[in-house]
Amino acid sequence: MIKYLKKGPTQEEKVASNKKVQTIVEDIISNIENNGDEAVREYSEKFDKWTPKSFRLSKEEIADCYAQLDEQVISDIRWAQTQVRNFAQIQRDSMKDVEVETLPGVTLGHRHIPMESVGCYVPGGKYPLVASAHMSVVTAKVAGVKRVIACAPPFDGKPSAAIVVAMDMAGADEIYCFGGVQAVAAMAIGTQTIAPVDMIVGPGNAFVAEAKRQLFGRVGIDLFAGPTETLIIADDSVDGELCAADLLGQAEHGPTSPVVLLTNSETLAKETMKEVERQLKILSTGEVAGQAWRDFGEVIVCDTYEEMLSVANNLASEHVQVMTKNVGYFKDNMQNFGALFLGPETNVSYGDKCIGTNHTLPTKKAARYTGGLWVGKFIKTCTFQYITEEASVVVGNYCSRLCALEGFAGHKEQADIRLRRYEK
Repeated sequence: MIKYLKKGPTQEEKVASNKKVQTIVEDIISNIENNGDEAVREYSEKFDKWTPKSFRLSKEEIADCYAQLDEQVISDIRWAQTQVRNFAQIQRDSMKDVEVETLPGVTLGHRHIPMESVGCYVPGGKYPLVASAHMSVVTAKVAGVKRVIACAPPFDGKPSAAIVVAMDMAGADEIYCFGGVQAVAAMAIGTQTIAPVDMIVGPGNAFVAEAKRQLFGRVGIDLFAGPTETLIIADDSVDGELCAADLLGQAEHGPTSPVVLLTNSETLAKETMKEVERQLKILSTGEVAGQAWRDFGEVIVCDTYEEMLSVANNLASEHVQVMTKNVGYFKDNMQNFGALFLGPETNVSYGDKCIGTNHTLPTKKAARYTGGLWVGKFIKTCTFQYITEEASVVVGNYCSRLCALEGFAGHKEQADIRLRRYEK
């Protein structure tokens, strides 16, 4: 039996479209398309109170950002990027070009071709999300993207030194200080001073997500992103204090971030709910985390692992943290998730910041059909074929008959002309 001790909004309520956001984003994109840099400057002043001489940072401005940081901070950024780069390289090495003779005289294959240019958006309004620079820029460079541009909004009225340093250390070819829809649109469409890119990646607020949605097709995007989601699957092998800390650690992302506890222990469920209220009183980001918990938090109690698995796969959460006696059961049987965090020793924060796996992951049940950002997102897998004259006759006979079946006379003639020339 599945029992809800605390229930959040319905899926329909979660995905209800925000027409106001949609209209605002449409207007901004249209203005930038028509007026380029002038429109970007207008929105930067309006939304960020930021109108520098140039949005692109110079070498001197980047160097100044390094000078603002302690060596320990720089060292920590370097360590995190090393972990992300190492795992991304392992993933890239797993992708092999192929070329194989599938029939006598018929050779088929594919090549993995990196994109030419990518724009990486790094959020920095509420929190300077330094880690997003690692996840996007480092991964794109490992994939082999030739031109990677990166941007983030100003933080406290100036470029965020930590974000800029992270972008530079990650290998960004161009670094810009602007944010919001205007940044995404400028990278995607291009302006008088910014050459457009082929793909936009990176998380952001509702306006940034909507901009990516509207621009998809004109450029590629990584994911249709929504608020951060976290599901904790736990049994009585852990305690409420740990579960509460892991729920609130992700709830602080924003007031609409769903956090869910799924357990087969009603005792743990009630203990966790009490612990959440206690920790909210001492957590410095408790106001935001508390709103997320009140409005989007859920506590679900099941009888068995099988029931928990069914609920978890239906939720298809972005982050799934498993803290049970048998974590292997969920590792082997979970189908719909962005990333798994197995055992109480690890947690979502490790993945968010530095362990090496990518933190840009599917939300809003998109985990049913896609994984998260990885080197493969920056690579096109393109096929090729070549065959001998003898093989062309074999394939051509089948193709000619199949084209006739479908009524494609022109397609049929492509096969027939080769049959006339090569058939002995």
